[in-house]
Amino acid sequence: MNSDESAVRDVVSGAVWDEFCEALKQAGRQVLRPEAPADALDRAEGWRYLTRLLRIGLEMHLEFADADFPGFFLPSHETGKIGADNPDNAYLFAKINGRHEYVIRGTRGSVSYLSIGTQKGGYETNGKMEQTGFIDAKDLHLGPNGEFEIRVSAEQPASGDWLRIEADSNAVIVRQTFLDRKTEKPAQLTIARTGTDAQPAPLSAVRLQAGLRNAARFVDGTATLFANWAQSYLPHANQLPPADQALCQSVGGDPNIFYYHSYWQLAPDEALVIRLPRIPDCRFWNLQINNWWMESLDYRYHRIHLNKHSAQLAADGSCTIVLAHRDPQHAPTQTVNWLETAGHERGTMCLRWVGAHEQVHPVTTVVKHDQLHQTLAA
Repeated sequence: MNSDESAVRDVVSGAVWDEFCEALKQAGRQVLRPEAPADALDRAEGWRYLTRLLRIGLEMHLEFADADFPGFFLPSHETGKIGADNPDNAYLFAKINGRHEYVIRGTRGSVSYLSIGTQKGGYETNGKMEQTGFIDAKDLHLGPNGEFEIRVSAEQPASGDWLRIEADSNAVIVRQTFLDRKTEKPAQLTIARTGTDAQPAPLSAVRLQAGLRNAARFVDGTATLFANWAQSYLPHANQLPPADQALCQSVGGDPNIFYYHSYWQLAPDEALVIRLPRIPDCRFWNLQINNWWMESLDYRYHRIHLNKHSAQLAADGSCTIVLAHRDPQHAPTQTVNWLETAGHERGTMCLRWVGAHEQVHPVTTVVKHDQLHQTLAA
């Protein structure tokens, strides 16, 4: 029996579903790792995290998996989060085949920062998303209404904007970064394969089986990758050192970004003071607070991040951020930015400089809440 016949048999019998459900159980091991928090909140968020990864995985590997007929979907959003997802970002993702050619069309909008990259690999295979091409919106040729067209191909066209791919390229990822979501207009984009007028074939047993298998591997691979990251931050709790930039890039990081990642943990009477001695000349920056699973905390209802637009700076250009379980209620003469723990006692955090000409490293201090005023005044 060949693989196609085997797939038909397993789909008809229901074995494909049993296999899928069994494979999903593997991801649960990441929630139960010995270093992972065991309290009710973190465990509950851990199990919910796996369901969120499953939703994303099914979109990626089943609903939008056909590289002959690609479409952009949301790989990270308010209720589906991966690897310190940026609360100021709108992400788009499309599956492609590096042996085909595509065209991306859109309008620029007014969003502060826009980048488009191609990648190979995947969290369901080698645990990486390595860049194969990149274009910054500042380099796009725009029409009178902000319209643009990008050729996506291995060979550079004679004219026009171009996004490079390799034979192994399998995805396009778009990052739109807002300074203020309330006032900025996002870019609008579509993607299509060129040189064909075919229509999608009906769903086959082979595609269904492959999609379910890849979705399950995606859940386990993604959960494992970022559980390893969270564990690696434990030795520098409540500090914010530079991350391994090569590692960040290997899993899909934007090449214009310099990253800091760490772990935080605060007792009910403690606060974490984060000082940025100055803000470097950069296109964008932000600092965000995540849970243990590296999901940004719920930015819809809690102030868990600050950026170039929302942060208040002191007269000397420095920025002081306080992560605390309750409002520090600083004196009017002190410029302090409060981030909420949103009911969490621990989690991870991330600082980004985007397009910075230099890296200004933060300084962190844990203090008792009742000593905050004295510390901030020093």
